[in-house]
Amino acid sequence: MNTVTRPGGRGKHSASPLLIAVFLVLTGVCAALHVWKVPPALPFMQRELGMDLVQSGFLLASVQMAGMLLGLGIGLISEKIGLRRCILTGLGILSLASLIGSLFEHSSLVLLGRMIEGCGFLMVVLPIPALIKRITDAARLSRVMGLWGCYMPAGAVLMLWAGAAWLAVGSWRTLWVVLGVLTAIFMVLTFLLVPPDSQTQTKRATQDVSAYHWSSLLRTTLSSGRVWLLALAFGVYAAQWAAVVGFMPTIYNQAEIAVGTAGLLTALIAAGNVVGNLGAGRCLHAGIPPHRLLQAGYLGMIACAVLAFGLTHSLVVQFVAILLFSIVGGLIPATLFFLSVTAAPSPETTSTSVGWVQQCSSLGQFVGPPVVASVVHALGGWQWAWVATVSFAVLGLIIAWRLSRLVLPNGR
Repeated sequence: MNTVTRPGGRGKHSASPLLIAVFLVLTGVCAALHVWKVPPALPFMQRELGMDLVQSGFLLASVQMAGMLLGLGIGLISEKIGLRRCILTGLGILSLASLIGSLFEHSSLVLLGRMIEGCGFLMVVLPIPALIKRITDAARLSRVMGLWGCYMPAGAVLMLWAGAAWLAVGSWRTLWVVLGVLTAIFMVLTFLLVPPDSQTQTKRATQDVSAYHWSSLLRTTLSSGRVWLLALAFGVYAAQWAAVVGFMPTIYNQAEIAVGTAGLLTALIAAGNVVGNLGAGRCLHAGIPPHRLLQAGYLGMIACAVLAFGLTHSLVVQFVAILLFSIVGGLIPATLFFLSVTAAPSPETTSTSVGWVQQCSSLGQFVGPPVVASVVHALGGWQWAWVATVSFAVLGLIIAWRLSRLVLPNGR
């Protein structure tokens, strides 16, 4: 079993690289809880803060503001200050912002707090793929990245289920406090369990990153057509998934379904995405071309969205269709994360490439809910939500076709 050498060669880190990688995935799940704490709390926050549907859409998306603006910049910073240090800083920001945000009384302050949480979230999840790549054997990388692709839906599952259960007896403010404390615990565990950057990065790699000027990293990253396509592909996927899953508690609330039941149903939908991510990891390991997985994911999302919103009024059929929407959609993020770390222009630009992909993903998550809400409001009901989601998916199919001409089947 591989271990990580302590500085100066005085001993070895007790945890194996694989166990550290799994812990990093769990850390990403902890960060994702903050993204998904709003959907189950949204009906309560709407009543308490007096928000309409479009304002609620912006509240769902506001945590992505930092990622939309700062993804590439934080990718640069993480390489310069160290991946582990960046993760620790992000966990600290998330914890403090959640604790302080529980005290806010006005919707504008809540929105501001969510944007600050977005900065912390980004500083946690951006460095993790690059760190996983450093410590994981190449033969296991596709499967581990498939596991990493689950961090967001896994966080959604836990929060939509446990959060809804908590809100049945508590308030959204106490939920914010609990998550702040939990994140502080993860910060301590990360400090204790994850080796310093000097142990996970070779001396040659450290010199190479130091030798790169920030402008060189930016130029190399942004001049890559592959990175742009990966980023856009993630953006149009994230716009659909975040909007549909984010608004499901509201849809069920309007259908007068109990809060606990609505949370459970939405959690099951999010859990389907975990299944898709894990399946993508296995498919990539088996040698299935990445662009085929992307095409299958986008086509499946089109069919399921039309069925769920445009062709049925049955809540049962709608639930099954949206569950399938989430499962087949799960093929997309794991594939794109794998390509982001394997098709980066150079090893030194792995974090900046992931940063740009995350930036466009955040843009999609920011734009998606308000766009879907606006379409629903303009056309007269949720039966028209598919118009927005299908538009995003068609763009994804075009991008996947283009990627098939630029990225080789093994992801290079």
